Amino acid sequence: MSAKSSLTTIGFDADDTLWENEQFFRMSEKRFEALLAPHTDTPDLSNRLLEVERRNLDLYGFGIKGFTLSLIETALEVTDGKIPSSVLGEILAAGREMLRHPIETLPHVQDTLEQLAGRYRLVLITKGDLFDQERKLAQSGLGDFFEAVEIVSTKDRGTYERIFNRHGDGPQYSMMIGNSLKSDIVPAIEAGGWGVYVPHALTWVLEHVDAPVAEPRFRQIEHLGELGALLADIG
Repeated sequence: MSAKSSLTTIGFDADDTLWENEQFFRMSEKRFEALLAPHTDTPDLSNRLLEVERRNLDLYGFGIKGFTLSLIETALEVTDGKIPSSVLGEILAAGREMLRHPIETLPHVQDTLEQLAGRYRLVLITKGDLFDQERKLAQSGLGDFFEAVEIVSTKDRGTYERIFNRHGDGPQYSMMIGNSLKSDIVPAIEAGGWGVYVPHALTWVLEHVDAPVAEPRFRQIEHLGELGALLADIG
């Protein structure tokens, strides 16, 4: 297939692809550990939190609000419900700070979107809390580059089939770009599209899977500034 002649639609992930995200979760987790240190000697607090997050995904989905609830639940569990209300208040405050944090776009994002807009249909496909994702997109100033925005609860093969049929000419004429192999790349390729992996220094452990290196439609670039050359190469 010639991407140059038939690739019509490009989907972009948002968090840690267009702007920083995971670093704020890591910072809040460190703050959480410091807050709980006087109240528990649990040696594997990070793993305990991860267990709670994992079992809450189906209830709360992805995002800061679900993360904050998981912090509170973990605090209650590891202290047998004896965590002071003042500490719970500080955990809630940390969640609110994350929701108000200014957006920091990643390098090459603005230039790359400017180059691609008009040449391809650009679709933002992001997973998480509706209000928070809308806030981040508005603050980023990138909204005008996208012909469509899809905020979804999960990213699987069916998600990409539906979105690329709705906003493009089908998955076979589409490409998905993102920092998560599990959510952005593997299911987009399974749907029949291209998957371009852009690693980020910080990626949530629950998003880790092996790269589908044997797939002919899998590509990896170091940053979005390399995307233009990649499109020319596969075309």
